[in-house]
Amino acid sequence: MKVAIIKYNAGNIRSVDHALKRLGVHGDITDDPATITAADRVIFPGVGEAGTTMKYLVERGLDRLLKDLTQPVLGICLGQQLMCSWSEEGDTTCIGIFDQPVRRFPAGGLKVPHMGWNSLDWVGGDLFPAELKGSYVYFVHSYYVPVGENTAAETNYMVPFSAAMQKNNFYATQFHPEKSGDPGELILSQFLKL
Repeated sequence: MKVAIIKYNAGNIRSVDHALKRLGVHGDITDDPATITAADRVIFPGVGEAGTTMKYLVERGLDRLLKDLTQPVLGICLGQQLMCSWSEEGDTTCIGIFDQPVRRFPAGGLKVPHMGWNSLDWVGGDLFPAELKGSYVYFVHSYYVPVGENTAAETNYMVPFSAAMQKNNFYATQFHPEKSGDPGELILSQFLKL
C-alpha cells in the first residue's frame, strides 16, 4: 500500500510517519503532485499557522489537488481545519472540502491552547467503532470546528466541537491519532483498511 504524507513544513510529520511504521506501513513524505495522486491513502497532517500553510499549499497547487483526490484522505489537527472553508486564524480562506468555519476558542474561559487529553463524547462514521466512545485522545489547538453535518466525533472544551469529521472520501481529526495511544492506533488502522 502506498501512503503519501503531505509535506508542507508541518511539525508533526515525523510522528505520523513513525505511527505508520508501527503499523507496518511505509509513508512517502512528499509535496509532489504525481506521488500524492498515485497513493492509495493520503495523510494531511499539521501543526502550524493557517495563513502561512495555505500560502505554501496554494503556491504548489496542492489546495486544488487535495480537493480533487478520490482515494481516502485523512487530515490531522491543522489538516482538519484547512479542509474547512475559512479560518478565523488570520482570516484565511481554506480548501473548502467541509463547508464549515474554524473558530478561535473564546477568551476568558479555560486555558488556550487546549492541550492534553479529552474524551470522545460521541462517535460515528467509518473511522470510529462504537467502542471508541469515551476514549481519551490527545489535542493541541487554539482553533476548533463547530459541530455540524460532517461531524464524525464530538468532544467538549469550553464549547462542543468536532473532534473528527467525514465527508465522502475525506476524513479528519482535530486530535493527533499518532500521539493518542491505542485509540489513535485503532483509528489509523481503520483508515488504512478503508
